[in-house]
Amino acid sequence: TAEAKEAATAQAEAAEFQVDTAASVIEWQGEKPTGTHTGTIKVAEGTFKANDSVIESGTFVIDMNSIVVTDLEGDEKSNLEAHLKGTVEGKEGDFFNVTKFPEAKFEVTGITEEEGQQMLQGNLTIKEETKNIAFPVSINKDGESFEITSEEFTIDRTKWNVNYGSKSVFEGLGDKFINDEVELKINLKATKA
Repeated sequence: TAEAKEAATAQAEAAEFQVDTAASVIEWQGEKPTGTHTGTIKVAEGTFKANDSVIESGTFVIDMNSIVVTDLEGDEKSNLEAHLKGTVEGKEGDFFNVTKFPEAKFEVTGITEEEGQQMLQGNLTIKEETKNIAFPVSINKDGESFEITSEEFTIDRTKWNVNYGSKSVFEGLGDKFINDEVELKINLKATKA
């Protein structure tokens, strides 16, 4: 995680692609000493510009209201979803406070290659806090369509002021803490606009 960088701009001849929001998903996993929770978040909208199979610029909007927990059922599931979204009275700020911050955003700042692996770099904005992150991706272009798949990567949620249950922020939590690292995996499909 680094400070925010300038967004990338595409060459004039780059083609624009539109994210297929129904076919795209971000998977997440959070851990604590007593177990792991998994879930998904949807991409609300996204466009990027690419030259051949090289992504040159792009902006993706993440719908924070779409947080779903996939490892629980019934009340446990709905209670955790409500806590993550911040729709529980008095606990709005614990995690994502979707009423105040309904969207997160990822803006491409560049693509680099490290040891033969493409790394997508961009500014991730959550709760009005923007940090630059980089993660490994596979990009497959097939005619007019694109598929962007990340490997699993982690972000430190406390860099975006998502501090609930963090032992790096709060003392005396014992084993009641939640790991700072959240694991993400991104699957995006897009077609030529």
